[in-house]
Amino acid sequence: MKKQASHRQYNFPDADLYVQCMDRIRFAHRDIEEFKKYGYDLERLKGFNSLCDKFRNLPDDDELVGDQMITTDKKYEAAEKLKTAIRSLMTRVAMKYNNRTGRYRKFGTAKLGDMTDAQLVFCGRRVTRVARQQIDFLADVGVNENVLRRITEAAQNFERALNIQQDKVADRDIAVERRVEQGNKLYQELIVLCNIGKDIWAERDLTKYEQYTIYESNNDQKIARKMKLAQEKETNKE
Repeated sequence: MKKQASHRQYNFPDADLYVQCMDRIRFAHRDIEEFKKYGYDLERLKGFNSLCDKFRNLPDDDELVGDQMITTDKKYEAAEKLKTAIRSLMTRVAMKYNNRTGRYRKFGTAKLGDMTDAQLVFCGRRVTRVARQQIDFLADVGVNENVLRRITEAAQNFERALNIQQDKVADRDIAVERRVEQGNKLYQELIVLCNIGKDIWAERDLTKYEQYTIYESNNDQKIARKMKLAQEKETNKE
């Protein structure tokens, strides 16, 4: 059975999640004696901090996309070199055979510029095989082992570059899934910690209570600050 893709359980950037976690860990250290009454001791808090460190050290998507782009550029470069080598051969073949003949069409290069990566890999293999079968007939137009070797090497380089690029795509998919899984673990632990913190201070200290409130956006924080100021004004009036 195929593993289902993980989904983020939080609606803010990973960097914000990390900062929120570290802030709440600092508050929990301050309030550790109260947390111990809920069975949330210093060891669990240290474990939470370790999860944050691991999460921070995971490569982010910009880094992974950058690596992928580099390998993609190298793949395109290798593809162009292979196409150039094939066109050089086909220029010679066209001198020998009309491009409407079966002998010419056998090379299968009519749509070379529009080929997918997979089609180009097969084309590179096919043209050397077909040319070698007819090498005696094509010798007078300059087709020899050097020409075929150039195509073979270009085809091998392209296939290698294609595989590396596909590996980077897979690496990114795996890394993104790992980051989502680790982020969800952090978020779940953050919720537990914040629920305890809010319960501790709910009827004792509004400021400390709000320190354990999770905000999913800057706008949420602005709204909370306005509400707090409004409450303080009402309190002062009384």
